[in-house]
Amino acid sequence: MLLDLVPIWTALLALAVFYYVVFDGFDLGVGILYGFAPDDASRSLVMNSVGPIWDGNETWLVFGGLGLLAAFPMAFAIIIPAVYFPILIMLLALVFRGVAFEFRFKRPALRRFWDGSFCGGSLVATFAQGVVLGAFIQGFRISGREFAGTSFDWITPFALLTGVALMFGYSLLGAGWLILKTEGELQRWARRMGRICLIAVLIAILSVSIWTPLAFPGIAHRWFSWPNIGFLTPIPVITLLIAALEWRALSDGHEVIPFLGAIGLFLMSFMGIAISLWPMIVPYHYTLWQAASSASTQAFLLIGTLFLLPIILMYTAWSYWVFRGKVRGDIGYH
Repeated sequence: MLLDLVPIWTALLALAVFYYVVFDGFDLGVGILYGFAPDDASRSLVMNSVGPIWDGNETWLVFGGLGLLAAFPMAFAIIIPAVYFPILIMLLALVFRGVAFEFRFKRPALRRFWDGSFCGGSLVATFAQGVVLGAFIQGFRISGREFAGTSFDWITPFALLTGVALMFGYSLLGAGWLILKTEGELQRWARRMGRICLIAVLIAILSVSIWTPLAFPGIAHRWFSWPNIGFLTPIPVITLLIAALEWRALSDGHEVIPFLGAIGLFLMSFMGIAISLWPMIVPYHYTLWQAASSASTQAFLLIGTLFLLPIILMYTAWSYWVFRGKVRGDIGYH
């Protein structure tokens, strides 16, 4: 009997998506908060806090996209045309945001323009990612094995809601990172922003948690039928406990817990989505096994991945270790 590689590739893609959400999420969240920083000196510190490590965070986006194409080609062929425009907008915003890193310090005369580019690029890229997530949860119009909708099917109230929700979610991650990396008045400002974002995130989680069971009977059955409700009740309970811990940490002077708490909220939301949609990879048409590539293709790709993934993890860990500690005005991205 051949080893079933679909669960392994599912775990790898889930890992890539979650790592991207955490690492590039706080990076984009810092960019969103950047536009609300109190003064120019604070903005320089905010940018310096992510300057040395921001460009490596997109590694997980590339890994996830290529993994989806190689391991689940049918899903890739359906999902990408359905969300082509928000993905294009996201990529353009990421490029524009990256340019702002270089030119803010090198072209002081246009600093205000590049400040807006950095914040605006972060905001647009995050919103586009949230729209893609919302469109994915809603599902796509499919004929046979092809996307049968229009280029604008992704424009729905639910997708727009998830876009806004992700902006606050990433901003909460960004606030946690700034609390970890800064001190003094800037850290106190990050705590205030974190509390505002946490309230918005909890409202968004509640809204999505109510909306999805009402809109999709399959999800309602998954969560509220017996005995599922008994097994799944810990998910919302743990989410509430993490939210309470996060609020207290944002108010009581903790430096590490606000960032870890924000990651915890994303992890619980990620698990909630996975539970709702499992085992679908093209909701609500094709399962992971139906959309998977051949076993030989998956095995061949897995060999290369097993060599590549540890390298990615090692250089990511090394870069964060090298640039650990508080950010200062005399060092950073110049």
